[in-house]
Amino acid sequence: MKKRLMSLSIKSTLFLLISISTLLVGCERAHQQAGILPTAPAKQASAMIGASNDSGVTGMAVFTQNGDDITLTAEIQGASPGLHAIHIHANGDCSAPDGTSAGGHWNPTGVAHGKWGEGEFHLGDIGNITVGEDGTGHITLTTDLWEIDTGSDVDVVGKGIIVHAGADDFTSQPSGAAGARIGCGVIVLSE
Repeated sequence: MKKRLMSLSIKSTLFLLISISTLLVGCERAHQQAGILPTAPAKQASAMIGASNDSGVTGMAVFTQNGDDITLTAEIQGASPGLHAIHIHANGDCSAPDGTSAGGHWNPTGVAHGKWGEGEFHLGDIGNITVGEDGTGHITLTTDLWEIDTGSDVDVVGKGIIVHAGADDFTSQPSGAAGARIGCGVIVLSE
């Protein structure tokens, strides 16, 4: 009788433990789907923007992944007031003093230059930053078209980010007639 009670007690305890484990796993999945728990740690890449063409422009661009979306936040200082184009370029190389070592626009899809989100556009066609009288400007863009640290054709890591002297007109080919390159940064994976 004692053995039988002990066997039932072990079975009951085992059943209880399995039930609790199943419940916890189910709760974790429900929390992940509801966005309460992150499904994966966020990846981040960034670029320190330095002056090109002796412009004095500096800044920072940060790419943060949250789920399938990547948000770019870019800030610049030392630029003249007005609109300045900002683009991702094909090469993560800012060794040339005029920024030309960054190559042309990053265009892994092989389409025409344009305005982000309207018709055809390069994946590097971020748009224009409005710079105030104090010489600072800021832009934010969120997309699911980029990746971070995957090695794919749409991975931003290893590319260059360029700030131009003028505004992007969104129509001139291949780069929007944005003028000289006044800032350049290499996009690297953040630690």
